[in-house]
Amino acid sequence: MFNNKSILITGGTGSFGHQYVKTLLQHHQPRRLIIYSRDELKQYEMQQVFDQKCMRYFIGDVRDKERLVQAMRDVDFVIHAAALKQVPAAEYNPMECIKTNIHGAENVIHAALANNVDKVIALSTDKAANPVNLYGATKLASDKLFVAANNMAGKLKTQFSVVRYGNVVGSRGSVVPYFNKLLAEGTDHLPITDPRMTRFWITLQQGVDFVLKNFQRMHGGEIFVPKIPSIRITDLAEALAPGMPLKTIGIRPGEKLHEIMCPSDDSHLTLEFSDHYVIRPTIRYNSRSNHFSPNELGEVGIEVAQGFEYNSGTNPQFLTPDEILRYNELSEEV
Repeated sequence: MFNNKSILITGGTGSFGHQYVKTLLQHHQPRRLIIYSRDELKQYEMQQVFDQKCMRYFIGDVRDKERLVQAMRDVDFVIHAAALKQVPAAEYNPMECIKTNIHGAENVIHAALANNVDKVIALSTDKAANPVNLYGATKLASDKLFVAANNMAGKLKTQFSVVRYGNVVGSRGSVVPYFNKLLAEGTDHLPITDPRMTRFWITLQQGVDFVLKNFQRMHGGEIFVPKIPSIRITDLAEALAPGMPLKTIGIRPGEKLHEIMCPSDDSHLTLEFSDHYVIRPTIRYNSRSNHFSPNELGEVGIEVAQGFEYNSGTNPQFLTPDEILRYNELSEEV
């Protein structure tokens, strides 16, 4: 479905953008592939890797609605990946986080509707479910905006959906590169926030593949959640440095012990498919379907039990230290 199409990705110079472009160019022949971001150095560096004829590099910020409208001319598909994502930074710089993650989402929606884009998928996070930090709260607001945008579209063809997943192995600013940096510097211990902490775990390639698949699945209005394993922070430390002492430093501002991707409060809206969940909208659509099973690929979902919660601490699948190492190796191969 991506052959001879124009695709734009906001925040495209990030980890996701690099792997998405690599994957798309390997398997499809897009007419244009537009990287929209605000950092000219990162764009220059990315252009040294991806300089195919279809590539376009647009300097712009999602806070700039007029620039987004201009960038989305003749675009078929949009992935909205731009966000301020560091939890502590968002706690200390709340207005900046709101401007990018909420007002930026609104601008992306406006630009997509103005250009009659076919489909838009916004990337979300497990921190948007029952948020306790500002980053999660802004992403919850963003999710609500993209879901409601399907009503704003009216009879226009534009469809909006959301993809929500957990920690990406080895992404910039995450715990694996941090631990590896400490080990390379010869540390005699690893700092962990709390020995009880768990997280959902997904490789970058799995995240990219899930997003690409959901362009085919989507009706518009869904929040897609993949079925992925969890890890214990202590098992991650053991995988990277077997036997090394651990030092508990306490939870950082805005952190949780466990993450949730499908809250129990949304169990009446949640459908289970073979390899993912779908959280249906809380609102009804007036000019398009309110049925999300089967999806556009014909996959059938079933309603989960009332009170169901998809929680990293109670997830039935946990990775062992050896399996964590394998996930880390997969992330390094991309």
